[in-house]
Amino acid sequence: MFLPTAALALLATTAGVQAVTVIPSNSFSSLSTFESFWNYLYPWGSDHNGSARMVGSSSDHSHINVASSTLSLIATPTSNPSPPTSSANPHPAIHYASGAIHAKAQITVTNTNAYTISGEFSSPTAKGTWPAFWLTAVNGWPPETDIGEWKGTTQNWYNTFNTSSVVRSDLVSWPSDLSFHALKAVLTAESNGADVRIDFYMDNVLRATQFGQGFVGKPLWLIINLQMEGSSGSPGPSGTTTYKIRNVQVTRTGS
Repeated sequence: MFLPTAALALLATTAGVQAVTVIPSNSFSSLSTFESFWNYLYPWGSDHNGSARMVGSSSDHSHINVASSTLSLIATPTSNPSPPTSSANPHPAIHYASGAIHAKAQITVTNTNAYTISGEFSSPTAKGTWPAFWLTAVNGWPPETDIGEWKGTTQNWYNTFNTSSVVRSDLVSWPSDLSFHALKAVLTAESNGADVRIDFYMDNVLRATQFGQGFVGKPLWLIINLQMEGSSGSPGPSGTTTYKIRNVQVTRTGS
């Protein structure tokens, strides 16, 4: 097959680009490996915008557990929490103890690199459960991009926030049987040098494409958490809820 000169040049350029592994797919293979790549809780602490307070440390794995190469985030009802309300807006009452982690490596898309973020998820979808797999700004807010977000329904929400009111959401059906499904996001800079294109995949099928305005050069946290109630409705479950994650991987191409 004959290829024009321009195509040959593109192939040669692409062939020379090697992917750098930022987080390997085996980061949940052991507790020591997990702690090499991930931190406990949210980057800002234990509370956020739902009724679960995150609990976990190197000596407390009751809500953040790693076993059989799988991360389990576990929410349980709690009584008489102190303080009784979340320290984060909109300061909901705390009804659960749960788990959150964030990657030690920050993700910054530039004009000379691209990122691929992927994993497999067994996500609860009952009313009052609010698990997520998402990127949010290190400095200020937005940017925010939600690769996986389940708000108490059998739908995954792909979201990109350009401002608090300018948000693109694409909803994709998600099974309720707690089987594992693969999610992936590919983040690349647009030709204008400012915006980021985000291609979202489920089970290797492209499901949505969104654009983050001004996301280039903005460092992002990668967070996995099991929040409760809030946007997912209330009351939440009266028993234990478990969110399972495996094979999370982050790779970077370019410099």
